[in-house]
Amino acid sequence: MPKFAANLSMMFNEVPFLDRFAAAADAGFKAVEYLFPYEHAPETIAKKLDENHLENVLFNMPPGNWTAGDRGTASIPGREIEFRESVAKALSYAKVLGVRRVHAMAGIRPADADPAHCRATLIENLKYAAGELAAHGITLLLEAINTRDMPGFFISTQADSFAVCSAVNVPNIKMHMDCYHMQVMEGDLATKLRRYARYCGHVQVASAPDRHEPDTGEVRYEYIFRVLDEIGYDGWVGCEYRPANKTLDGLGWFRRLTATA
Repeated sequence: MPKFAANLSMMFNEVPFLDRFAAAADAGFKAVEYLFPYEHAPETIAKKLDENHLENVLFNMPPGNWTAGDRGTASIPGREIEFRESVAKALSYAKVLGVRRVHAMAGIRPADADPAHCRATLIENLKYAAGELAAHGITLLLEAINTRDMPGFFISTQADSFAVCSAVNVPNIKMHMDCYHMQVMEGDLATKLRRYARYCGHVQVASAPDRHEPDTGEVRYEYIFRVLDEIGYDGWVGCEYRPANKTLDGLGWFRRLTATA
């Protein structure tokens, strides 16, 4: 049975961010992930991890100006310096927090940008990031994000992600396989997980189409969890979903699975 990490950007929103670490630990989670840590000093977050005996398994590099609509800069020509600065900032946090997986968001292609130029920019930026992270034993992740939630996102299918990771061609770049985004864009989850098992660096789950708890919606996750065991996936499964109501009220699926395990 997979091991689960609470996503603190989406779960336990009943309390402020720094209080979510204790809430996750109290609920039985041994690990956490989140989108961005940058509103707080890394030492502050490290203290929360230590106090609650939690492993921090993932966060994202700075995405650019989120409020203005940025969703990453890795594929955007002309923003290479900004991207390199984001690598340095993410690395400064990862070293303090003991994080071994960092996700670089590909970004939304500008309307006037040539797709081939964006792809070349993405590959070169990821080569740079992977090189910087490799010296610290950190894996770089590339995620395919659905274009319903993020119109124009540059990497939106597992085939896209695999092709770019293959072009970067370094040992420490892996595919970030979010089953929610995969279901929205293409479905066929079990086949995709089996096909790309060797290249998978992280898995996330949520129901589709509503992105709630994984025991609701159109995906039968009990089967998907067995597939993850079958393919030998031994990493964390990030619970990147929006609770339908209060977080604790929706954790029946987690309690059942962890009790069985």
